[in-house]
Amino acid sequence: MSLSSNVASAGPPQGGRAPAGGRERSELGADFCAIDFGTSNSAISVKGADGAMTLVPLEGGQVTLPTAVFYLAEGPDLPNLPRRYGRAAMAAYVESIDGRLMRSLKSCLGTGLMDQATDIGAGRGVRFADVIAAYLLHLKQAAERFTGTTLRRVVMGRPVYFVDDDPARDAAAQAALAQAAQAVGFEEVRFQFEPVAAALHYEQTVQREEHVLVADIGGGTSDFTVLRARPGAAAAGDRRDDVLASHGVHIAGTDFDRRLSLAGPMRCLGLGSFGPSERGAPPREVPSRLFHDLATWHLINTLYTPQRRAELRGLKDNFADATLYRRLVHVIDERLGHEIAAQTEAAKIAVSDHGQTAVDLDLVERGLASPLDAATADAALQTDVQRIVQAAQETVQRAGLGVDRIDALYCTGGSTGLRFLVEALQAAFPQARRVQGDRLASVATGLGLHAQHCFSA
Repeated sequence: MSLSSNVASAGPPQGGRAPAGGRERSELGADFCAIDFGTSNSAISVKGADGAMTLVPLEGGQVTLPTAVFYLAEGPDLPNLPRRYGRAAMAAYVESIDGRLMRSLKSCLGTGLMDQATDIGAGRGVRFADVIAAYLLHLKQAAERFTGTTLRRVVMGRPVYFVDDDPARDAAAQAALAQAAQAVGFEEVRFQFEPVAAALHYEQTVQREEHVLVADIGGGTSDFTVLRARPGAAAAGDRRDDVLASHGVHIAGTDFDRRLSLAGPMRCLGLGSFGPSERGAPPREVPSRLFHDLATWHLINTLYTPQRRAELRGLKDNFADATLYRRLVHVIDERLGHEIAAQTEAAKIAVSDHGQTAVDLDLVERGLASPLDAATADAALQTDVQRIVQAAQETVQRAGLGVDRIDALYCTGGSTGLRFLVEALQAAFPQARRVQGDRLASVATGLGLHAQHCFSA
């Protein structure tokens, strides 16, 4: 796919203002930005006072913000949906403030969840589409305070595939993200593949022409681009002939978390256990649907609805071990799902670094933990890692290159901090020089470069 076809425009929402004219824009200054809306973390790039694109400090001086929203369910302003974002959202959850935590928002794009409302406490509900719009508005307002300029145009990053093997749902996911951006005041919305953006960032450092394979592996997707990188080429603007191929797969960090949760913590709650034997018949395995949802970030909140709690009550007789059922009920009653997911994510990182750890489940039952070693993690994640490596190899094939033609493997995205994953990629391209980019900011920086090209003329 060419660079030009990677960019889609969305007009103003029905009833909204048309984009401002050139004279008004010149008076306003740089009214454009670039947003990396990530599954786990997000960032926004704007034109700074020196004319160069720069990342906006979003929270505590950090230029990345966890993609998390916490809706407060207590206080005097409940009709106005008070909420916290990023690290403050995570802190509110950890501090057991009454409310609802929303994470992995990007995973809702392209699914039926977008138009569904979720309970946020105190008798209120909010659509997932509105949660995403509120988060984008928070980013936009932070950038406008930073620049002193109203932002009207944006380049949004997107994975190569929001949804694998379903072009209609993939297009619907991009359209939903464009609508959310328009709803918060962006009059012109364009898109660029996230790995292409990372490639443009990497290219700023090259000293000679080379083929670089960009591996952008975050929380929701693993995306790849092969770029013919050349010193000073960014100034050329039109790079469609240098983007040789882009490809991706909807597997990444949150999938690793889910696999590891199903292999460990969920078994401490009853997954894989059996019910009592009745009338001499072999015991039946406890139904697994609830555990799979409890191990999936963006579905955890659904388990707290009256319907799902009724489903849980109906499972009691399916458990032969009353302790397992008691633990599961405690997790749902106390809304501990996101905390278990966070502990699993921490264990994933620890086992990658040290080879052995445990998922701390003391919040479920004093002294309870789920051991995790490298062999268990490898077994749980082997299929996902293989699919990611195969996607990288297919990208190179689509570029018409052999493995030995890849000069550099540029790794970015939060999941490239996992040693077992980058080692698997390196083994597939042994002659390539591995370069670790800024795991959380390379895409946003590259999107900023692309926005500058799109909107500065």
